[in-house]
Amino acid sequence: MPREKYHIEFLMGNATQSSLWRMISQIDGLSEWFAEEVEMDETESIYTFTWGKSSNQAEIVMNKPQSVIRYRWMDEEDESIYFEFRLRKLDLSGDMTLEITDFAEADEKGDSITLWEAQIEEMKRRLGV
Repeated sequence: MPREKYHIEFLMGNATQSSLWRMISQIDGLSEWFAEEVEMDETESIYTFTWGKSSNQAEIVMNKPQSVIRYRWMDEEDESIYFEFRLRKLDLSGDMTLEITDFAEADEKGDSITLWEAQIEEMKRRLGV
C-alpha cells in the first residue's frame, strides 16, 4: 500500500530555537523524547534509535542548522520517504513552531499522528513549555 506524505505543526511557545534544535538534532536531545537510547556514527551521520529491544537506524539526508533536519530510515527501500523536523518563528508572537513531515499508509496515518502528538508532548514537558 502506498504511503501518504503528511505535515503536522506544533506551537512550541517560548521554547528557544537553539533548545528546539538540540531536541531534534542532537543525541542528548533526541534521547529525551524520541527514543529511549540514541547513538550516532559521526563518520557517516547515522543515528541508531532504540526503543526497548528494537532499534532502527536513520541517516541525515538534509541539514540546515537551526532550521530543518531530514532523516531517512536505513531500511526504507523508497528513497523519497523520510521524516523531517522544521523550525519556524512566528512573526506576530515570536513563538516557535515545530513542523513535522512524515509518511504513513492511509489506514495508519491517524495512529502515526497520535504517536507524534504524544512524543511532542513529552518534548514540551522536557522543555518546560
